[in-house]
Amino acid sequence: MNSGKAPPDPTEAHERPVFAATITPHRALGTAGVRLVMTLLCVVTLVSSIPFMIAGAWPVAGFFGLDLLALSIAFSVNMRAGRGFEELVLTPIELMVRRVTPRGEARAWRFNPLWTRLESEADDEFGMQVVTVVSRGERVVIARDLSPPERESLARELSRALADVKRGY
Repeated sequence: MNSGKAPPDPTEAHERPVFAATITPHRALGTAGVRLVMTLLCVVTLVSSIPFMIAGAWPVAGFFGLDLLALSIAFSVNMRAGRGFEELVLTPIELMVRRVTPRGEARAWRFNPLWTRLESEADDEFGMQVVTVVSRGERVVIARDLSPPERESLARELSRALADVKRGY
């Protein structure tokens, strides 16, 4: 009796991710938060500059404007830097590390999981500082945008997934 389902494709099992993570830089404020802060700063700057304008010290208002411009540029640069990300995808036949810069430039490294291991450097006081994927002499530092506890958690999970792949699930 035919159930209407096709038999599972064995190639799909090898392409299905065993582990996947996307690492993005932490940003305290999102776009809406930056807009709110900049709006509040504009209002404060305007209100603060009025007494100086009335007193005839109009250059002070210009310096307030320069401060506001500098903050706007700093927020813009910070938000732009937050567009970069790092992607880790482990399948039974490949570990792919892909890094995309804030400009959209991508670079990818592909490793055979059977020949791949993780190395880490930890500090007693500050926790895990560096996680490196090592395979056949090639080294790629990963998870640079994570905090030490997050880096440690990622390394633990990725190591477990690599071990599972090496055992054949």
